[in-house]
Amino acid sequence: MTHPRNVLITGASGYWGAQVAARLVSEPGLRILGLDSVAPAKRIRGLDFIQADIRNPLVVDLLSEEQIHTICHLAFRDDARPSEASFDSNVMGTMKIFGAAVTTGVKKIVFKSSMMVYGARADNSAFLSEERTPASQTGRSRLRDLLEVEAFCNGFRGQNPDLCLTVLRFPSIVGPQADTSMTRFLSSQLTPTLLGFDPLMQVIHEDDVVEALAHAVLHNAPGVFNVAAEGVLPLSKLMALAGKLAPPVVHLAAYWSNPVLSSMGLPVGRLWPLPLDYLRYPWVGDLNKMRYVLNFVPRYSATDALKDFAGRQRLRQFAGASAGPANDTTHLRETLERRRARQRTTDSAQSEPEVIGEEASEEVL
Repeated sequence: MTHPRNVLITGASGYWGAQVAARLVSEPGLRILGLDSVAPAKRIRGLDFIQADIRNPLVVDLLSEEQIHTICHLAFRDDARPSEASFDSNVMGTMKIFGAAVTTGVKKIVFKSSMMVYGARADNSAFLSEERTPASQTGRSRLRDLLEVEAFCNGFRGQNPDLCLTVLRFPSIVGPQADTSMTRFLSSQLTPTLLGFDPLMQVIHEDDVVEALAHAVLHNAPGVFNVAAEGVLPLSKLMALAGKLAPPVVHLAAYWSNPVLSSMGLPVGRLWPLPLDYLRYPWVGDLNKMRYVLNFVPRYSATDALKDFAGRQRLRQFAGASAGPANDTTHLRETLERRRARQRTTDSAQSEPEVIGEEASEEVL
């Protein structure tokens, strides 16, 4: 009898952990375990949940006794301000769970990161490759901690070459459910832009984030990968597709006011959900490794992802109003058009002559 591969998802009670768990529980040959310090708000059928902190010293025993093969590490606090608590949870917690993985013979770790680690700078190249050294800047808690974790991953990979470590770097995430910096930016009519700056940007739909993480769990692809929707858009077009209007402000005034407002205890993160540099300079990742090494292509293009976000926003705004059915029809029409276009692409690929003698560039577990 073939035994199932045991996959542990850390942060299983958080949004991403719960979504990935729900996606993987139906996969044949897998047994999904969830780990989090708090119980999930909703029960996920098929998920074997264990309530514990990733820093608990007994996690080593858990990994060993459950014979964990793969860890999808999604336990990460997204605090607006740097703090000792978030650093201990995000950075030290990651180090401890990775160390426990080595001790117990775990074969694979998948980690969710962000393209924000490249930094947003005026001298950024048009497309940033995964070999680009992450920025040294600090700032908001999550970005600072991600930089620390990525630096740790670089050393960890060299010390443990037999363990498959996959790091997926995502751009701004949009979608109807996920609460991200970009969805907060696009949802608020009060967030201004910077006068005279219109950087190129990438996005990815929240469903494709879940699919990419599941893909990395199911396939062996060691290394770092930029994962984004096809299409690079200037910020102004991105906002237009999302139906957002925002007044521009002089960038010097914005940079000057931030520390003043912060010192007064005002929530700067609400006024500027994205750090100012990321609304001023480009931080666009190259996607060749995603396409040809990871062998993953998001289902939503950048335009489709933003239209889906805007359509759901309109439905919520006019819920219960007479305009509701009309908006629902518009959203369904756009969804059908997107699915038809995707089907045409699939049919076209299947009609191409079969290539004999080439091996797949990825291993399916």
